[in-house]
Amino acid sequence: MTLRQSIRQTIQSATQRLALDPHLAASARRDAETLALHLLGITRAGLLADPDRELSTAQLDDYEALLARRLQHEPIQYILGTQEFYGLPFRVTPAVLIPRPETEHLVESALERLPHDRPVAIADIGTGSGAIAIALAKHLPQASVTALDLSPSALDVARSNAEALGVSPRLRFVLSDLLSGLPPEEQRGHFDAIVSNPPYIPTTDEPSLHPEVRAYEPHSALFSGKDGLDLYRRLIPAAYDALQPGGLLALEIGHGQREAIASLLEGWHEVGFVDDLQSIPRVVLARK
Repeated sequence: MTLRQSIRQTIQSATQRLALDPHLAASARRDAETLALHLLGITRAGLLADPDRELSTAQLDDYEALLARRLQHEPIQYILGTQEFYGLPFRVTPAVLIPRPETEHLVESALERLPHDRPVAIADIGTGSGAIAIALAKHLPQASVTALDLSPSALDVARSNAEALGVSPRLRFVLSDLLSGLPPEEQRGHFDAIVSNPPYIPTTDEPSLHPEVRAYEPHSALFSGKDGLDLYRRLIPAAYDALQPGGLLALEIGHGQREAIASLLEGWHEVGFVDDLQSIPRVVLARK
């Protein structure tokens, strides 16, 4: 005899199992529900309308497979294959960093300082999923964006996102270490703006990271030397060369890095910082 189980019962059971893990307890109910909605292809309203709908044996097996992945600390975004960023749905895979709300401050800060009514050339260094580049292109209709990354797999994800979100004609994807993959003439005084969310976590912090970050997200997009500043030391001079006079540099930075970044930007103009919602300096802005 087959045991019948409703959506409600399935979610309750999964929540209890997830809550046993201290790393997953805080999001246990949300994750259990999200996996069910994803599996069944319904909205939360649909769930609330019929919580006692019985699941088939195949559906229960499929849900158990998804839950097992979450219990191994795989990020929910990789399980679902998607993450929203700046109001847009982005495909994500383990080849790319999961876009985070903090990075929306970077996009917002750049949009506030770039012209919306004329052509503007932008470079996004370390584009990953393409989240920053695509969000800027969506809101700057005359912008042309060069998205650069060291990872061919990341560029494949970014290309697919650009196509899905209708901005691929104005984006160019370049396999590159910082800006070195560009033609020489584009590495000198070419761009109106350069943006980046570079790796900035010190390698010494790796043991303290949440298991889902440490075990699943690409380390090349997370870590940058013992103090987390190695990429900035290379990126900032390269960006200075590649920007037009008066060009904008906008970078995400890590906790406690404000003073060190300010020092690296000596010689730039209009250097300023933008705090995130926790009042932590999250974005640095400067003009050539």
